[in-house]
Amino acid sequence: MRIRWNLIEKMWEEAQATYPFECCGILVGKLTQGEKVVELTLPTPNAQKDSSENRFLIPPDEFLRAEKKAREEGYELLGFYHSHPDHPPRPSSYDLEYAWPTYSYLILSVEEKKPAGMNSWVLQDDRNGFHKETIELI
Repeated sequence: MRIRWNLIEKMWEEAQATYPFECCGILVGKLTQGEKVVELTLPTPNAQKDSSENRFLIPPDEFLRAEKKAREEGYELLGFYHSHPDHPPRPSSYDLEYAWPTYSYLILSVEEKKPAGMNSWVLQDDRNGFHKETIELI
């Protein structure tokens, strides 16, 4: 995955602002010859009301709105991002249970309201886990 630094900064700001709860949003861009290039990040509310400190849920209407915006601008949905407050940037069992194939899942770790790392993941074909995806800043 290739992504501009200013988009990463924007996600970090959101993750810090929502701490100790998870922030979430959608990654939008282009898929060219198997390479994902993120052009936009679209923050969404976290609709997971019961345990938003360790789970996220993107509201369906926000997903549809993002899909429409992406189409209008000649892009496509490439994946999702969310934060892990006081936990490492690796998928949880909840993340695995609700993940969709081919999408990127960028996770930002926030420790005591400070950036602590990030990784991106793609669901394995057998749905038993994730492959770590390289993040290239552009």
